[in-house]
Amino acid sequence: MGFSLKAMWQYKCPRCRKGNMFKKPFQLSSPLAMNDRCEVCNLKMEPEPGFYFGAMFLSYVIASFMFLVPTLLLVFVLKWSSTAALTFTFIFAAITYIRFLRGSRALWLHINVKYNPSFIKK
Repeated sequence: MGFSLKAMWQYKCPRCRKGNMFKKPFQLSSPLAMNDRCEVCNLKMEPEPGFYFGAMFLSYVIASFMFLVPTLLLVFVLKWSSTAALTFTFIFAAITYIRFLRGSRALWLHINVKYNPSFIKK
């Protein structure tokens, strides 16, 4: 079994796909609060200092396309003014901010850690 988009979307551990990556309950004051280790397979969620630096680049690329395409469609296809389209984009960015932050970290960890169900504690 390879990469699982479902496990990544649900912020599950990439190695066992059972444990949670982020602390619960969610707190707006610390949106990136991650568990130190997976409670199921004991995977260290931050393998080395600066590990999630690459997630910033992923987030930038994904967010750029997610914001650029709708904005261009609004301006050139639906003939919105540039101010209205940018206002829409700003509101969309504010609503999806936390999801992009957490999603890029989850994607980065899922890209770098392989699924291995043999690590699940019995």
